[in-house]
Amino acid sequence: MEKKFYHLEIESDPKNLITVEEFINYFAVELNLSEDKINALLLSVTEAVTNAIKHGNKNQPNKLVTINVTFDSEYLTISIKDQGEGFNPNDIPDPTHPENLLKDSGRGVYLMKIYMDEIYFNKTNEGMETILKLKLN
Repeated sequence: MEKKFYHLEIESDPKNLITVEEFINYFAVELNLSEDKINALLLSVTEAVTNAIKHGNKNQPNKLVTINVTFDSEYLTISIKDQGEGFNPNDIPDPTHPENLLKDSGRGVYLMKIYMDEIYFNKTNEGMETILKLKLN
């Protein structure tokens, strides 16, 4: 399979999450992904984009979230970039710790780690980048 590339930019507004979901469904169908993988992808990418909008770009609509997707025969790789100051992934509290169980947020990165095969965080000059990788076979 030749390497393919998809690109989407959205303003930092939670209303744009529906556009992100449609974007994911578009290439997921082309890849003929199972329903389980599509659901894992939808959950993980919307969590990453929500974090980029809310925490990275502080809900400022003039700041963009960029989503780049590449895939080859082995992996689907999705990069989500914001224009924020970044964060240290090691500073995120463990959502399974008893004191955090009843909090209504803080599970996004945890869920991404469960549903994706690999996850990386890169602090760049432009902002924070979250990279999600899903094995295709």
